[in-house]
Amino acid sequence: MVHVLIVDDEEEMRDLISMYLQNSGYRTSEADGYEQLQDEFLKEEPDLVLLDIMLPGMDGFEICEEIREKSNIPIIFLSAKGEEWDKVKGLRLGADDYIVKPFSPGELVARIDAVLRRSAFHQNKAVMEHGWFMMDEDQRKLIVKGDKIQLTFKEFELLKVMMKHPGKVFSREDLLEKVWDIAYQGGLRTVDTHIKTLRMKIGEEAGRYIQTVWGCGYKFEVPK
Repeated sequence: MVHVLIVDDEEEMRDLISMYLQNSGYRTSEADGYEQLQDEFLKEEPDLVLLDIMLPGMDGFEICEEIREKSNIPIIFLSAKGEEWDKVKGLRLGADDYIVKPFSPGELVARIDAVLRRSAFHQNKAVMEHGWFMMDEDQRKLIVKGDKIQLTFKEFELLKVMMKHPGKVFSREDLLEKVWDIAYQGGLRTVDTHIKTLRMKIGEEAGRYIQTVWGCGYKFEVPK
């Protein structure tokens, strides 16, 4: 059973989300901030974290950064802050999705399902090697020039899609459909933002493997 950790300082909101998710077959645990989150991680690392931004002490953005230093676990922000800058900041810090409050139970479950759909729960994963890149899908691990690179769930999936077909040009629409699901409403700039952060994480030299095809989209190809 998939385990979702809900991090929100409002007990009523945590209880409501827990009820939604348990009715949909998920197992849940709760934390009201960073300290309780740490306690939950010590007991058992969850499969996904739902993370509010406005928390006392360490806010959600800071917590996301802290988690990303140690884990690639999927993170979805839940926040009343719906401005585009907050969404972009959350994605750049390593979140895999961003849901604005208020939201419907159906939307929440659908977005969680979409984030987890192509996760490590799938079977028959393979190891791919292209130039400096080695990707182990079973362990969700990326090695570039001997260094392990920490990626978010979406960054990993985005690179995986392109690495499976080196040299193939993917339009932004293609990548949205394959990585974010066809029903995703985030817009084409979401792809550009994730490509940018992916290049930053792997470094300038390795970033040449992810090539922009102007007017078309992106491709992964070993530089000649």
